[in-house]
Amino acid sequence: MSRLRGLVTYLLISFGVTWTVEITARLLGFSLANALVQLASLGWIAPAAAAIIVRRWVTREGFADAGLALRIRTAWRHYLAAWLGPLAFTAAAVGLAALLGLWRPTLAPLNHVIPGLPWWAFLAVLMLVVPLLAPLYWGEEFGWTSYLRLRIFPGRPLAATLATGLIWAIWHYPLPFLGYFEFGNVALGLLVWTVSFLCQEIILTWLRLRSGSIWTTSVAHAGNNMTLSLLTGTLLGSTFGATTVIAVATAPMAVVAGWILLSGRYQSTPPHTADRADRLQVSAPRPASRRW
Repeated sequence: MSRLRGLVTYLLISFGVTWTVEITARLLGFSLANALVQLASLGWIAPAAAAIIVRRWVTREGFADAGLALRIRTAWRHYLAAWLGPLAFTAAAVGLAALLGLWRPTLAPLNHVIPGLPWWAFLAVLMLVVPLLAPLYWGEEFGWTSYLRLRIFPGRPLAATLATGLIWAIWHYPLPFLGYFEFGNVALGLLVWTVSFLCQEIILTWLRLRSGSIWTTSVAHAGNNMTLSLLTGTLLGSTFGATTVIAVATAPMAVVAGWILLSGRYQSTPPHTADRADRLQVSAPRPASRRW
C-alpha cells in the first residue's frame, strides 16, 4: 500500500506540475520551443521534486537506492559511453539516411547554428557543454529512472523499464500541441516518439544498472537531447518532418536496445558498484506465471 501511495503521489506531482505550467505558458503566448520557457516550465525538475517528496515524506523510504554517488573511478567507462554514445548514434543515423539516399551528406547546416562558428568548432563546444548540462537532466533521471523504474514492477526489470519509458513518453505528449514542434500526422508521430522513448529508457536503465549511478544516465540524457536530437534535427530537419527525423534518430538506438535485451543483460547481476536494490531487482527470481 505504501508503494502504491508513493507511485500515485509521484505521478500526480510530476504530471500535474509539468502539464499545468506548460499549458499555462502556452495560454500566456509563450512558445515552448524557447529554451528559457522550457527551463521555466519546471519539466526538468518536477520529476525530481516529486521523487524527493515521496521518498522523504510519503513513503519515508529514504535515498539509499537512489544512485546519487558519482562513482567516477569505477564507472568511468559508462560515463564515456554516456558522453560519446549520442554522437555515435547521430553519425549512425545520418549515415543511414545517406545510405538510403534520403540525405545528401553535408555538415554545412551546422555552420549556421552559431553564426561565425564553423561546424567543427560548434561540435567541439557542444560536446564540452553536454556534461555541464547533466545536472539539468538529472531532474528527470532522478524521477523516472531512479525512482519510478525501481517501484513500478519490483523484481521485473524489463516490465519496469518498458512501463517507465511509456509513462515518460506520455508525460511529453502535450509538447507537439503546445508549440514545441509539430507532427504532420499526430498519431503516427506520437507512436514513433514513444518508440524512441522506450529505446532510450532501455539504454538509460542499462547505464544505471551497470554504473550504479544516476549521473551516467543524466549525462546520456543530456547527450540525447543536446547532441542526437539537435544534430539530427539540424542536418535532416530541412528535408524531413519531425516524425521522419525522430524515426531515423531512433534506428541506431533501437539496435543497441535490442542488443541489450537479447543479450540478457537485464538478467545478469550488475557489478559490485551497483546499488543493492538494483541487484535485487535484476537477479531476483520471478514466478513462472509472470511474463517479463
